[in-house]
Amino acid sequence: MKTNKILKNLFFTGTIILFAFVFNSCKKDKNIDTKEIAQEENEEKFDNSKQDEKDSRYLVEAAETDSKEIEIGKLAQEKSTDADVKAFGKMMVDDHTQAAGDVKKLAARKNISLPDSMTEEARKEYDDLNKKSGLDFDKKFAEMMVKGHEKAIDKMTEAAEEAADEEIRYWATNKIPTLTEHLEHAKSLKEKIDNRKK
Repeated sequence: MKTNKILKNLFFTGTIILFAFVFNSCKKDKNIDTKEIAQEENEEKFDNSKQDEKDSRYLVEAAETDSKEIEIGKLAQEKSTDADVKAFGKMMVDDHTQAAGDVKKLAARKNISLPDSMTEEARKEYDDLNKKSGLDFDKKFAEMMVKGHEKAIDKMTEAAEEAADEEIRYWATNKIPTLTEHLEHAKSLKEKIDNRKK
């Protein structure tokens, strides 16, 4: 009888430990990509409205872009020896930090969850850039800035035209000129670096 009680207690304790382990493992996996977590939370919040869910994605993607540009801008300031690359990196940190603040305020008003750090994909791009040095680093950085800003403008234009929420459309419309300015600056930087010799 006593042995049965001990075995039951051991089984119960073992089950709790196993459950805790599985729960924590799942939690760790979920923390890998904060964009996915934010999107899942928004899907739950806006379960009855596909348009609200779609609108929330515009803010999630903007937050994702801001986070990546800030970290890559910091990296450019640390690793590059080119004054123009460093200056562009600083501009990315300054402008996208301000943009990130705007997105957070708007998201809070609309009850939209945002990623709170770089996504898995952005981290991979960051790591690939971090492996480079000298002219190779500068070329890759400039190339990333051109492609990244072209993509950001496309997403922001879509938000400005298709978001159901008037405030989100207004926010997106106001962001396009700054992103366009960044793109033109990035293209000039890329051209200058492409013509540079080692």
